[in-house]
Amino acid sequence: MERRRRHATIIGSVALLAVTVGCTADGDATATPAGQSTVSAAPAAAGLPQVVARLQPSVVTVRTGQGLGSGVVFRDGGLVLTNEHVVGDQREVELALADGTRVPARVVAADAVTDLAVLRAERTDLPPAPLRAELPAPGEPVVALGSPLGFLNSVTAGIVSGVGREIPGSASQGNALVDLIQTDAAISPGNSGGALADYSGRVVGINDAYLPPQTGAVSIGFAIPVATAVDIADDLLDDGKVTQPYLGVAVTRLTAEIARSLGAATDRGVLVRAVAGDGPAAAAGLRPGDIITGLAGDRTETLEGFLGALRGVEPGQRLPVTYLRGSDRRSTTVTPTAATR
Repeated sequence: MERRRRHATIIGSVALLAVTVGCTADGDATATPAGQSTVSAAPAAAGLPQVVARLQPSVVTVRTGQGLGSGVVFRDGGLVLTNEHVVGDQREVELALADGTRVPARVVAADAVTDLAVLRAERTDLPPAPLRAELPAPGEPVVALGSPLGFLNSVTAGIVSGVGREIPGSASQGNALVDLIQTDAAISPGNSGGALADYSGRVVGINDAYLPPQTGAVSIGFAIPVATAVDIADDLLDDGKVTQPYLGVAVTRLTAEIARSLGAATDRGVLVRAVAGDGPAAAAGLRPGDIITGLAGDRTETLEGFLGALRGVEPGQRLPVTYLRGSDRRSTTVTPTAATR
């Protein structure tokens, strides 16, 4: 079966900072942890409570033997997305709903590398949240919904601080969390697995982790883009596992200013920010400062285009790459390997 995939393990993060997953609220959480967006106009501030009220029935609290986290109903039939670190090795959990009721749920499948898990509630009438496939733009206002530190149905607000982020140190601890949404909406233990939503009430991400204050950070949190999460959930539902291709390259948005500084003739492409020394991209000859304009036969004029070109890519598949190095147009072939835990 051909798999739909928006997420790939692009580059392992360097262990620079301790990162705390906003997972269970029992105090045991420790260090671990795209193109043009179609952005809906934000409603007036007076309408935000109504937007939150409509979305809250689709956001649940996930109770386990070790503590609690959050989850998002993403499909009919009681299917819920949450983080793998929320459920751990549990196979049966309890969901606390916005109306105060509780319902048992089963862990269908989980993946530690992508830090995602799919639950199936015993109630099949839970309302799926509206989902937004496009990445939000930096500066766009967002709200985070979940149950931080056991405060059920909590809401915090902020903006999108950036996209295409990776969690520092995640690769060294067994995860490889990349291509994330960064936000300054407060995320705390218990928020993990909850919703990051735009001001029209559509979920744009699944909250995952934050940098704790002892690192010197102030309101730096991360969410997995919901399109990535749903594609991974489809793999988990189909096969019970996710196989991630590893390219060994970190890419970011290319601006006109950066393109000019590099002497490039175009600002349409994605900038290679870092290359793992022993990864497939390095073996293919890619270097920091290169501008990737095509991957696997698809044009990659934007970050979303690059990530979209990775859909269906399997480890071992030879991928043609076109890129610019300064004003020189070049091509090569990269063969991704399988990501390791």
